Amino acid sequence: MLERRRTQTTFADGLIAEEVADLWEPWMRHSDAILEDEELVEIVRLALSKRCKKSKTRGRKGTPAEVVLRLLALKHMFNWSFDELHREVRANLVYREFTRIGGGKVPDDKTMGRLARQLGPEPVEQLHRRLVAIAQEKKIVEGRKLRVDTTVVETNIHYPTDSSLLGDGVRVLTRLMKRVTEAAGAVGTKLRDRTRSVKLRVVEIARASRSKGTQGQERMKGLYQKLLTSTVAVVGQAQRFIKDIAEGVKRSADVKKQAALEGMKKELETMAPRVQQVIRQTRARVLRGDTHAEGKIVSLFEPTTEVIRRGKAKQPTEFGKMIKVQEAEAQIITSYDVYEKRPSDSDLLVPAIEVHQQRLGCVPELVAGDAGFYSARGEKAAHEMGVKRVSVPNRSTKSPERRKLQKKRWFKKGQKWRTGCEGRISVLKRRHGLNRSRYQGGDGMKIWVGLGVFCDNLISMGHHLEGVPET
Repeated sequence: MLERRRTQTTFADGLIAEEVADLWEPWMRHSDAILEDEELVEIVRLALSKRCKKSKTRGRKGTPAEVVLRLLALKHMFNWSFDELHREVRANLVYREFTRIGGGKVPDDKTMGRLARQLGPEPVEQLHRRLVAIAQEKKIVEGRKLRVDTTVVETNIHYPTDSSLLGDGVRVLTRLMKRVTEAAGAVGTKLRDRTRSVKLRVVEIARASRSKGTQGQERMKGLYQKLLTSTVAVVGQAQRFIKDIAEGVKRSADVKKQAALEGMKKELETMAPRVQQVIRQTRARVLRGDTHAEGKIVSLFEPTTEVIRRGKAKQPTEFGKMIKVQEAEAQIITSYDVYEKRPSDSDLLVPAIEVHQQRLGCVPELVAGDAGFYSARGEKAAHEMGVKRVSVPNRSTKSPERRKLQKKRWFKKGQKWRTGCEGRISVLKRRHGLNRSRYQGGDGMKIWVGLGVFCDNLISMGHHLEGVPET
């Protein structure tokens, strides 16, 4: 049974509230009051109730929706792991009061992990929209200004090389086939473990790659050929295991083990095509010199990861997803997007204005962005929508009129204000962990980014209401 809030209090709850009353940070009090909003709690309750048809009224009492919301907010405020969240809340009376757990039992890390995954990207987006609406109700944001920027959030993968991806594929497929053998016994296709020889090939390739000479490169090609041969053999073996399970050759009389076998079959069916794609792209790059293989993947576990080159000296190539962040006044992020495929920044200016108008009910007077967002078509469309001033520089212009416009005081002030968006992105990455998503999959990325943005807005609103500038 799922409750909105804790209905049963204990003597310890009142004692904790009295003891920690003067220990709260001022901004945290305002954030606590914002989280009391009924709509925020109801969004979480509805998302959690979809686990089972009768979760709302049947079964033992689960973690209340308000407690889940506050625990996840606290986790992403400080970029803790679920284990750190569990330990910190257990040991800190202020956090117990903030999360409304009081003297009760703190949910363990595994429980919180399941609840976070169950929340989903759409409810997280709804939480963010409601928070922006609360900021507008409290006159924190009016919508007169808009600044927009993009960045990359990395997926949680190791640096991809062809040899390491092939090694990952052999390791994962072999591990799954060993589990199948344990559940079904030594019937049907026999398992041959090639992980040791593959590991040695990967190490040898790493050593050979240090040599830039022709002889070293030829040796590396020979090693890759051996590695590819072993990997192809493992994939073939995995496909025979899939066929044996489907035909009932590998089966178990135990119901639970048979269900586990079906699950392993699905995992093999998922991983085998990915390993085959790695084989194809390795052959294309190493043996034929083609670096633009179709459908290229850089991780077996995060196959949707994109290779994004932004021309930065420190990190020229990033592996993850591009996100867009747009802000209004008071450092409030009014919208964020996680893109499946990297778009051109110049195509994002007009959609950003449309979202701003939809969320805040008005067209901004000033729109600011960096040079990547410039296009004559986009600037014209922004003026037609009612934007008075568009502070987006055109670095390659040769027009004296355009150069004169970009030297005007309002344009320079708009660009000065725009740089705050870079600072906001830095805070999101440093304080809320948006440098790298720790949740798996495309939905996990959206949940990670959404909760990070939600918590950043929560802290900004708390500082604004307290009247203390954020540090």
